[in-house]
Amino acid sequence: MAILYLSFGLCSVKVHLNNCWVSRVILVFCPWYCFQTTLPTEDTSCESVVTIGQHHIHACTFSRLLSIAEETLTEFLSKATGTAVEWVQMPGMKIIAISHGCIGVAARACGLVGLEPTRVAEILKDRPSWFRDCRAVDVVNVLPTTNGGTIELLYMQLYAPTTLAPARDFWLLRYTSVLEDGSLVICERSLKNTQNGPSMPPVQHFVRAELLPSGYLIRPCEGGGSIIHIVDHLDLEPWSVPEVLRPLYESSTVLAQKTTMAALRQLRQIAQEVSQTNVSNCGRRPAALRALSQRLSRGFNEALNGFTDEGWSVLGNDGMDDVTILVNSSPDKLMGLNLPFSNGFPAVTNAVLCAKASMLLQNVPPAILLRFLREHRSEWADNGIDAYSAAAIKVGPCSLPGSRVGGFGGQFLEVVKLESIAYSPEEAMMPRDIFLLQLCSGMDENAVGTCAELIFAPIDASFADDAPLLPSGFRIIPLDTGKEASSPNRTLDLASALEIGQAGNKGSNDSSASPGCVRSVMTIAFEFAFESHMQEHVASMARQYVRSIISSVQRVALALSPSNLGSLAGLRSPLGTPEAQTLARWIFQSYRVYLGVELLKSNNEAGGDSILKSLWHHSDAMMCCSLKALPVFTFANQAGLDMLETTLVALQDISLEKIFDDQGRKTLCTEFPQIMQQGFACLQGGICVSSMGRPISYERAVAWKVLNEEENAHCICFMFVNWSFV
Repeated sequence: MAILYLSFGLCSVKVHLNNCWVSRVILVFCPWYCFQTTLPTEDTSCESVVTIGQHHIHACTFSRLLSIAEETLTEFLSKATGTAVEWVQMPGMKIIAISHGCIGVAARACGLVGLEPTRVAEILKDRPSWFRDCRAVDVVNVLPTTNGGTIELLYMQLYAPTTLAPARDFWLLRYTSVLEDGSLVICERSLKNTQNGPSMPPVQHFVRAELLPSGYLIRPCEGGGSIIHIVDHLDLEPWSVPEVLRPLYESSTVLAQKTTMAALRQLRQIAQEVSQTNVSNCGRRPAALRALSQRLSRGFNEALNGFTDEGWSVLGNDGMDDVTILVNSSPDKLMGLNLPFSNGFPAVTNAVLCAKASMLLQNVPPAILLRFLREHRSEWADNGIDAYSAAAIKVGPCSLPGSRVGGFGGQFLEVVKLESIAYSPEEAMMPRDIFLLQLCSGMDENAVGTCAELIFAPIDASFADDAPLLPSGFRIIPLDTGKEASSPNRTLDLASALEIGQAGNKGSNDSSASPGCVRSVMTIAFEFAFESHMQEHVASMARQYVRSIISSVQRVALALSPSNLGSLAGLRSPLGTPEAQTLARWIFQSYRVYLGVELLKSNNEAGGDSILKSLWHHSDAMMCCSLKALPVFTFANQAGLDMLETTLVALQDISLEKIFDDQGRKTLCTEFPQIMQQGFACLQGGICVSSMGRPISYERAVAWKVLNEEENAHCICFMFVNWSFV
């Protein structure tokens, strides 16, 4: 009997993914291929053939795949609901557990989502839509089983998170089936040569990692919705990366943050969207905003990894290897960039250049540094290069909102308007505004192991869903996941100043003096569209620009480091000074004068430093604003910074009126004269907003005039009692 064996091969194809055509190296099935098939051949006694679609599979091979699938199901269930892995609760996360003492890294979660099991399965199988590190999942073939389930052979690629490590890929079997109790199960594992199943040759530029039995157990709820159990268990081959990066590949906490929690967030976000028909303030539905954010993230990852199958090639360096330059002139990369300016000047580009680098940071939490880079762009960016980057994008009348346009899953999108810039002599008479679409993540989370990202791209006047994007930005990943600072707002703050400002009483190597100590790796990637004859000039410019940014980041990181607050590298002086102690004393004394009670019972006996410490750690949010026509904040305690979601460095950029809604502003206008005449006012509870745009409710607020030694008004202090994010 003639038997047609199923063979495997690699080819490069174009697939339509996320609204764009991308190149993929995938496994293909064909009767014979240019190299020897890797199907097992030791058992030739079986004469039957199984027909799957247009392909024929040797029955013995199919039997082995089914055996692997059933074994995978059993092992997955023992992890999801049993004790096959020793699980410990992840600190601060009741529904997340991480592994202890097992091979590789593993995380488990259990939660309720308001979606039906089949919809949950559909979302989870589309891994690139919710796992930003996933470049592609190519379904090579689908094999139905006699019990109504399916076996799928998958090839998956993951991006490398930095320039210092290679990307990962996986050759997988996925088994979908329904249990006797009606639960839907999706389980996966890597296929290896030792299992006598089909294998796949290595792919250039990728390290083959292993997915141990993992997956999703989805149980339907009686009233609708599903209870989902998630298990992720991987061996990411940490031997293949520099030792300093190995914590990223050996940490179950990092896996839980990046993968397990991301899956739950996606499910709950979509469930919320199904139950609500809301649109953002830019007129887009959440799904459209997620697609935009995914395009930004994907474009940044593609530039960062620089895969040859996407058209990237490396240019030679200039004698230093700190910055890597890549060039891409493939038509797909340039599609949509050559748009004419509305003023008649063409933007002709036929290539894209990426300058990228990575650096190790010490003793500054990622969230703090990224917040600073976002809120103080002028500290590191060059306006002329911003204008150059925008030159590839069509410019015209624009009515974009200069604020956040949507938030989801621990991240948010915003449109940032830069100052008017004249890029060319022709534009000098009419300088144009530049708008950036900006994706921010990891800036408002306390979770250990959270990656912080700031990714942005110039956008055109239409701000269309398919607008051309050339993403650039920063990614900071903590390396010491067990040593994260306790608060993400710990920057130029009173607590740090207090702990190191006692006339040098503590040594610099005292860990208690630097509670925010953490190592992290920052990766920078900037893209520029250019004409091919300008390649040498643009490459030189890009190198120098990235080196300048690295220098600025190092200076800012040094200033934000608690162990270096004494010098601050040229930034403002620390608050652990006599001036700060004086301000704290004025705040307490003025409160007693106007309200007739002590802010703290121990205030009478306290010295200046104790008052300052009490103010900083006060449970209610307290903040001072200036007595100007447009009052701005000048100081806040830790609770105040947490509430405003900002830092003391950026506090002065926030005006008082910006944090109140319309009703709050009306109330403030009514009560302000009373504050100035009577010295204080009690405000009813209401709603205000943080610097990140999140609504905040508070039970009540107290405002009082702060007097200096001459009993002149120095500022106004606000105290928000029992506040919480809505």
